[in-house]
Amino acid sequence: MYLFYTWDYIGGVKVNEFEKDVQSKNNDVVDSIKGFAFSFIFFVLIFAIGAAINVVGS
Repeated sequence: MYLFYTWDYIGGVKVNEFEKDVQSKNNDVVDSIKGFAFSFIFFVLIFAIGAAINVVGS
């Protein structure tokens, strides 16, 4: 009896059935770098707009 009904044995290795047919085969590191870069650029842009408004207003 398996503790989790979704586990299978493939080649002697216990594999979750959802890992057999994944939707995205991209590397997670690449997606993490993209997320960090886009967030960083967004906040730098917001800061630059605020700094420009501060300089123009003074």
